[in-house]
Amino acid sequence: MDIKTFAEIAAPYRVIFFDSYGVLRNHRGLIPGAVDCVAELRAAGKHIRVLTNNAARSSSAASRRLAHYGLHGIPPEEIITSGATTRQFLQQKVRSGKVAYLGTPAAAEYIIGAGLEAIPVAEVDINHADDIKAIAFLDDEGYDMNTDVNSLINLLRRCPVPVVVANTDLLYPVAANEVALATGSIARLAEYVLGRKFVKFGKPAMQMFQLAYESVSKELSNVGLSDILMVGDTLHTDILGGNSFGIDTTLVLSGNTRKESAETEIISSGIFPDYVCLSIGQ
Repeated sequence: MDIKTFAEIAAPYRVIFFDSYGVLRNHRGLIPGAVDCVAELRAAGKHIRVLTNNAARSSSAASRRLAHYGLHGIPPEEIITSGATTRQFLQQKVRSGKVAYLGTPAAAEYIIGAGLEAIPVAEVDINHADDIKAIAFLDDEGYDMNTDVNSLINLLRRCPVPVVVANTDLLYPVAANEVALATGSIARLAEYVLGRKFVKFGKPAMQMFQLAYESVSKELSNVGLSDILMVGDTLHTDILGGNSFGIDTTLVLSGNTRKESAETEIISSGIFPDYVCLSIGQ
């Protein structure tokens, strides 16, 4: 496995798409060298977008979060969240009514922003659910893993309405060496037991990449897919999504994929990045 420096990899590209967690920051704070990396990319005239599967925060909140850690150069308009693509779908497909959701009240702002009424799954009267027009898996927290998930399964059995998954991640980190089941895992379980297919957003789905591409196209004339590099730490979301969208990809070994197992994971998954580097700071 050929490991290169990130500066060497990024040099030919006009646009850099970054994942957030595991690439720009982790549970300790910013990835070492992240601030200098972003500053050097800006100085070289490159355009940046952050594509995050975290539907718990708006783009503005995500920007403030990065600034809190010390990365001040990423404004909200450069951050594409899976919640934003979910809101766009709800605006287009669900005209009015209530949307039942798993997640936090902050994540539910994406439903409210679509002009709909958000109601936690825990508050739905399953015997009087005719006004539920859609169901959304939004966030990894804000609900009881036992009672609320069981309520959701029964609600899904009764309601033939669109179901959207804002975050397709299967796991999320809770400590240095610990993970917990993410909303994407709960959605997969529900799909399996009910024999249904849900509408999924977030990487590796194409909507986030398309939104990011359209956003950059407004700033940069004649930008093509060959001008863009996707940088991520997870093969099944960042790298698969970038590969499928038709852009080059770099796997960083500062997050979910570790150096000691990276080559085995790449070969066993069949998901091949164009480049591998230790981190964006190296």
